[in-house]
Amino acid sequence: MKSPHKIASLVLALGVAGLAQAQSCGSGGGATVCLTATGNASNIQLGWTVQGAVSGLQVYRNTSSDPNGRQRIAQLASSVRSYADATAAAGSHYWYWVKFTTAAGSYNSGAADAQAGTAPPAGSWANVKFGGGGYVPGLIYHPTVPNVLYARTDVAGAYRWDNTNSKWIPITDMFGFTEGRFQGVESIALDPTDANKVYLVGGSYVNGGNARLYKSSNRGDTWTYVDLPFPAGGNNAGRAIGERLMVDPNKPSVLFYASRTQGLWKSADSGSTWNQVTGLSTYKMTTSGSNPDIAQFGNSPIGIEGVVFDTAVPPTGFVSSGTPTQTLYVSVAPDYKGLAGLSHYLYKSTDGGATWTGVAIPSLVTTYTDASQTTPIKPHIPHFVRDMDTGASRKFYVVFTKDTGPGAGGPAWLYSFDGTNWSAPLKTGPWTAAGLGGVSVYGSGATTRIALGATNTWYGASPAIFYSKNAGTSWTTIGYGGITSIGWMDDVEIDPFNPDHVLHVHGGGVESIANASAATPSWTPIVDGIEELATRTLMTPPAGASYRFLAGYWDVGTQVHTDLNTKPTTNPGNLTFGNGNGVDMAWENPAYIAAIGNTNGGSNLSTVGVYSTNSGATWSAFPSRPPFAPAGANIDQGGGTEANIAVMAQGRLVWAPSTYSGNTTSNGVPYYTNDNGATWTATNLPPPTQTSIGSAYHLAADRKNPNKVYAYDSGGARWSNTNGSFYYSFDGGKTFTKSTDPTLASGLSFQSYLSSWLAVNPYVEGDVWLTNGHNVFHSTNSGLTWTKLTTMSSVPANFNQYQGPTLQGASRVALGKPMPGSSYSAAVYLVGTVGGVAGIFRSDNAGASWVRINDDAHQWGGIGALAADNVVAGRVYLAGRGVLYNY
Repeated sequence: MKSPHKIASLVLALGVAGLAQAQSCGSGGGATVCLTATGNASNIQLGWTVQGAVSGLQVYRNTSSDPNGRQRIAQLASSVRSYADATAAAGSHYWYWVKFTTAAGSYNSGAADAQAGTAPPAGSWANVKFGGGGYVPGLIYHPTVPNVLYARTDVAGAYRWDNTNSKWIPITDMFGFTEGRFQGVESIALDPTDANKVYLVGGSYVNGGNARLYKSSNRGDTWTYVDLPFPAGGNNAGRAIGERLMVDPNKPSVLFYASRTQGLWKSADSGSTWNQVTGLSTYKMTTSGSNPDIAQFGNSPIGIEGVVFDTAVPPTGFVSSGTPTQTLYVSVAPDYKGLAGLSHYLYKSTDGGATWTGVAIPSLVTTYTDASQTTPIKPHIPHFVRDMDTGASRKFYVVFTKDTGPGAGGPAWLYSFDGTNWSAPLKTGPWTAAGLGGVSVYGSGATTRIALGATNTWYGASPAIFYSKNAGTSWTTIGYGGITSIGWMDDVEIDPFNPDHVLHVHGGGVESIANASAATPSWTPIVDGIEELATRTLMTPPAGASYRFLAGYWDVGTQVHTDLNTKPTTNPGNLTFGNGNGVDMAWENPAYIAAIGNTNGGSNLSTVGVYSTNSGATWSAFPSRPPFAPAGANIDQGGGTEANIAVMAQGRLVWAPSTYSGNTTSNGVPYYTNDNGATWTATNLPPPTQTSIGSAYHLAADRKNPNKVYAYDSGGARWSNTNGSFYYSFDGGKTFTKSTDPTLASGLSFQSYLSSWLAVNPYVEGDVWLTNGHNVFHSTNSGLTWTKLTTMSSVPANFNQYQGPTLQGASRVALGKPMPGSSYSAAVYLVGTVGGVAGIFRSDNAGASWVRINDDAHQWGGIGALAADNVVAGRVYLAGRGVLYNY
C-alpha cells in the first residue's frame, strides 16, 4: 500500500465470561461502600468505592443473596479497592459483600452478584479473511535454528511463523487496552544462542510517548516488559530501516538500540536497564515543547539507523564466546548527524562501544549529481549486513539511498566493505528516482549469495528483487511487477538454511520464493494469519441480505464481505476509494448500499460517493456531490476519518462531512438527498464542535421508521469545554431538533468523535443508544428523553477530563440479534470498563448487567469499529487486526 501512514485501529479479541451488576451500596458510621462484581473466564473480579474513613475491609461470599451463612474469603487493608476471587467455580453464581469497619462499628456494602465463566474454547474468535492488507516493515530469522521466523507490522503487532501449517501466529493479541500504541512494532531481536528468547520494541509514533521493550522466553506466547527512556516510531517514516534492536551474539545479555531521538543505547542485563552510549554522542532530540527538534523532521526523525556486530553467526557450528563483541558499527542518519554535530554517517568501535571512530563512506554517495538529482544527497544507510565468514576475509554489504522509506527514492547504491576499503558500486538503483531497500546475504567469499530489494518502483514490470550468486559480480532480476508485488521492498531476507528461499515484504504483506536460482522464478504470498487492515467503519445488514457485513478500510476502500473465510471481491472496482469512510444500507432493501471515501490516486481520481442497487455487484457515482465535496482541487476532502452516512431508504440518505483541517470547504454541516444524490440540501444542524482534531456528527438511521434519523455531536474533543448534543429528525433529515433532556444537558460531557458512538436498536422504533467515552445513554422515544447507565465507568473515577482516563467506561456500543431467553429485544454490546475491568461486554437486559465476552489473552490493545450480527445471536464484528468475529 502506498499510504505513508495508517491510523492504527484499537482492537480487542473476544471470549466468554460472567455477569457484572450495577454498584450495590451500603452505609454506616459515616462511610459508604459501593460494590460491583464481574465474572470473567478465570475468576470473579470485585471492585468497590469508599466514601468516608474506614479502618478495615473484609470480603464475604455466599451462593445465594441471603447474608446468613456467608463466608469470609479475604481480609484486606483499608486502602484496597479490588479483589479477584480465583476460587469461584466455573458456571457458579455467587453473591458478595464488603464488610467495612469505622470508628462507630462494622457495616456492610450492598450485595453484588456475578457468575464465574468458563474459558473460551481455542479458536472461538477468528479473523474475517483478507490476507495481509498492510505493510510488514521487517522479517527476522533466527540465525541458528531452522524455520524460526518473525514478522513485525506497523499497526497490527507481531507474528511468528508456523512452518508446519504455513501460517502466521499473532503474538501480541494479549496487549491490553492501555497498550494499543505498542502495537506499532519498531524492532524485533532474537537471541542467537536461545531460539526461545525474543525481544520486541513497541511504540507507534515518536511524539506519542516513550517506547516499551517486551521480553519473552517462549517465542512470544507470554511477555514481560520494561519501559524504555526513549520513544520509537513503528508507524513513522523510515520504519523499515534495519533492525534497531540487536543482541550481541557473543554475550547475549548485551543489547544495543539505535534510537530515533536519543542516540545509541546499551543494556548489559538483557534489557532490564539502559544507558545512553555517550562515547558516540550525548545529544538527545527534544520531542515536546513549543519548537521540538523532531518538528523539523515532520515528527519522524530517523536518528541512529542500525547496529552491526563484527561477528559471524553461521547457521551451524556457532559458539558464543561469552565475552562481549568488541568491534561493532553504527550508521547515523542525516538528521541526528546534524543536530549532534557528528562528522560521519558511519562509526566503528573496537572496545565494545566505549569509544568510536568515524568511517569514511564512498565519495560518490555524497557527491553524485545528474539531470534529475542536481544537488548531492545526504545519504541514509537503511541496511547494513555482514556475511558468514568467520575469519579476516569477511565483508559487509551496505545500502546507501536518498530517502528514508517506506519505498525509499534514489539515487541509491550497494557497496561491499571489508572494514577498511570499499568496493566499486555492486548495484545502483534502476533509475535515479528509484531506491534500494532490503539486503540479505548467505555464505561468504566469491560465492556469496545476495538478495537486494528495489524500492519506489511502482508500475508495470518494474524490478523488485535482484539476486546474485557471486558476491555482486553479476545479477539477475528474480522479482518484478507481474510475478510479485513491487513498491516497498524495504526488507529482503534469505533463509539462513536455504539460499534459494527468499522472502520480501511489501505494502500488503509478505512474498516468498523457493527457487531463487531457477530460470523461471515463482513467488507466492504468505499472508495467512496476518490481518492488518486498518478498519474505519463496519455495518451489518438485516437477516436475508446476500452479504455478511460492509466495511470501510484504509488503503483498500469499501468492501462487501459475503464470505467470512474468503478475501472479498465485491467492491466499487474502478471507483474504489483509497480510504473507505462511511457505508450503510437501506434496511428494507439491503441490496441498496451507499458509501463515501477518498479518491485513490489511480483508477479513481474524482469520485468520493458511490451507490449500488444490487448488493455491490455494480456501482455508480452519485450524480452530484454536496458543496463540501467539490470537484477539482478538493476532491480528496470529501471525507476525513470521521465522515459518515446514514441511509433511511433507497436513494434517501444523510452525509456528515469531517471537519478535518484539510477540508477547507466544510464546516461539518451534514447534507441530505431524497433523489439518490441528484441534489443535496443542507440540514438545519449547526456546525459540530470543532477543535484541533477532526470531528463530525455521528449519524444513525432508525431501522423501523425510514423518516427518522439521528445525529450526535460528541463535543469535539475532551478538552473542548462544550458538552455533546443529540438531535432527532422525523422528516428524513430535512429538519433536526435538539434534545433538551436534562440527563444529556448535565451528563453528556465533551469527547472526541473516535471515543464516542451512536447506535440504534434495529428491532424497535425510536430505541437509541450513545456513548460519551464514559457512560452509555439510552432513549426509548427517539431521543426526547434519556437514561444514563452507570453499570460502567471510566478508570480512575477521579480522572482529569482534559488528560482523559486510563480506561474508558464506554467508547463503543452496538446492537444485534438477541440471545435466546433474553429480556430485551436486542443484544447490546459495549466496549468499555465494567467493575474496573476493560473489555467487550454483552447485555441481554438493556444494560442492567453485562457479560464480559473476551479474556485477557485476547485484548489487542483496544478496539475500533464495532457491529453486531443480525443473523447469528451473540456474534459481533470488531475492528482489530483487520476484522474479527466470534463463532
